[in-house]
Amino acid sequence: MMLQVHVEEPSAENALRVILPLLMPEETYLEVINHQSKDRLLRNLPNRLQALATWIPPDMKVLVLVDRDGDDCHQLKAELEGIATAAGLVTKTSTTTGNFHLANRLAIEELEAWFFGDTEALHLAYPRISETIRHQRKYRDPDAITGGTWESLERLLKHHGYYSDRMPKIEVARNISTHMDPARNRSRSFQVFRNAVIDLTS
Repeated sequence: MMLQVHVEEPSAENALRVILPLLMPEETYLEVINHQSKDRLLRNLPNRLQALATWIPPDMKVLVLVDRDGDDCHQLKAELEGIATAAGLVTKTSTTTGNFHLANRLAIEELEAWFFGDTEALHLAYPRISETIRHQRKYRDPDAITGGTWESLERLLKHHGYYSDRMPKIEVARNISTHMDPARNRSRSFQVFRNAVIDLTS
């Protein structure tokens, strides 16, 4: 089994290289393709998937992960579905048979929401941050944090004495994801992502 994952930036790549092996059978081969930005991912994906559709073996699956950011989630998901369908690939959303090549998933609104979804991991990576912050109203629903989740995480880290300058997103992603337990994550978008990975690789 091979899982090819398309992501938009380096912090997602680093986090998924830690998280995905926790969700997949041990023998699964993982390939993560980092497109360096969301615009590049959306621009590159049609040609990538069209080329892939000409030779994709039955034991290979594809996962596309994009931050919603400020986009309309339905429109963004529809765009991703359209790209895959135009390439001739069957998506998880488009079929009820369980026989599909690809799943498109959104991090809502950004990858950092998934870190707020596992405050135990956040505390283990940065001990001065209490894992009980999940009870605070603004962090209760990780996918509904206002003002940008990476900005919220940066403010939280700085408030507790970490990183006097700009938050190093790759380092933070690697530090927190190392401690994450996919089964306890409270982010709904992470749960949907987790289930898609399990379905793709089972």
